[in-house]
Amino acid sequence: MEIKKIAFIGTGVMGFSMASNLLKAGFAVTAYNRTKAKALPLEHLGGRVADSVAAAVQDADLVISIVGYPQDVRETWLGKDGAIAHMKPGALGLDMTTSEPRLAQEIAAAAAEKGLLVGDAPVTGGDVGARNAALTILFGGSQELFDAVQSVFAAMGKNYVRFGGAGAGQYAKLCNQIAIAAGMMAMCEAIVSAEKFGLNKELLVQTIGGGAAGSFSLNSYGPRILKGDFKPGFYIKHFIKDLKIALDAAGKCGLDLPGTALALQLYEKLQSEGLGDLGTQALYKFYDKA
Repeated sequence: MEIKKIAFIGTGVMGFSMASNLLKAGFAVTAYNRTKAKALPLEHLGGRVADSVAAAVQDADLVISIVGYPQDVRETWLGKDGAIAHMKPGALGLDMTTSEPRLAQEIAAAAAEKGLLVGDAPVTGGDVGARNAALTILFGGSQELFDAVQSVFAAMGKNYVRFGGAGAGQYAKLCNQIAIAAGMMAMCEAIVSAEKFGLNKELLVQTIGGGAAGSFSLNSYGPRILKGDFKPGFYIKHFIKDLKIALDAAGKCGLDLPGTALALQLYEKLQSEGLGDLGTQALYKFYDKA
């Protein structure tokens, strides 16, 4: 099937930019968001906004979702008014939310019973990657589906890799979040240490960002921290969700991940202080007041 019409469910920090890039690439996009006002600006870019998931997906060649939590994913795909119940025969689906691998497998199986192909394709790259169509896309699902959505991935990302069958993309994304968790702690500790040591923090971030300590987090979020910019490229509350899923999956494999567990504790402390809607770089606030 040639993909021309896309239903896009979830137009938050990441989703809005992703849907915008699909419109710029020439796809016809119908969006749905629970808070309709967040989707309406897509109309200025040539998109349409639907009043329900069912209305959004009924004529779509491809359905994409990027929503908040696993329960939102379940409702979006498996609910009586969800996507699978209302997709047309032969339509394709991608859940790009970071969610539970076993839920991704459940959705793929439910879709297959209706002759539909649905896979998991969580993304990494933050708000900057979403805006610049430079996301890394971690895919789990059939080779047939992966091949069919190449043009769609190209409109949103620069790197897209199939890791295996349903759920494999989610497992890959959990590994990504595990790597980020310790890195965010290290970055914040380095910046606050530079301040306590009497160094120029801006100069330090610029300098070590080009060496062995360099990372996406340091080079992207470090400057934001220095400016006092804690707006979300990725919400603390959603990162907490991801880390809990990662630790649960690791526990089922008999793994102990002390670095990830510590990061979760620190982020949960910030959330308990009412900071869950800030970006993950706001972890600096924990160290800055110490």
